[in-house]
Amino acid sequence: MKKQLFILFFVLLCSLGFAQSPISKGESQLNAGIGLSSWGVPLYIGIDYGVHPDITIGGEVSFRSYHDNYANVRYNHSVTGISGNGNYHFNRILEIPREWDFYAGLNLGFYIWNSPDNYAGSNSSGLGLGGQVGGRYSFSNKIGLNLEFGGGNAFSGGKLGLTFKL
Repeated sequence: MKKQLFILFFVLLCSLGFAQSPISKGESQLNAGIGLSSWGVPLYIGIDYGVHPDITIGGEVSFRSYHDNYANVRYNHSVTGISGNGNYHFNRILEIPREWDFYAGLNLGFYIWNSPDNYAGSNSSGLGLGGQVGGRYSFSNKIGLNLEFGGGNAFSGGKLGLTFKL
């Protein structure tokens, strides 16, 4: 249900009709927002850089805290993520209007779990490989809304945030 609400919200905002082109080769953009995860609500900030008219590479840092009950004891945890990504943008080949940006790609990240010493659960730090599919709608030449769904990493539910073109 949450995913359908995010999609509806995204489509409604996109119907407002402002314009900007997607990121171009040599340009950068800053992304920031919240994520959906079974391990708390992550906050993230990242940057993308255009290396080709259809390809971007980027990096991201995320943080979340959450708690769980294990063996009738409440434990507080935090997770810090550092990841890199690469995306292919479909705008040119699909002839998508300038204010839209649709992409898909892969990411590789390292996630650092901070759990109490006496926690006997299974969460641990490690490497994660994931994929993502996303869309962006630009309200102006400098700001847009980003919605992304992914799997196989700490953001498996997705992300919703703002994009600022630098």
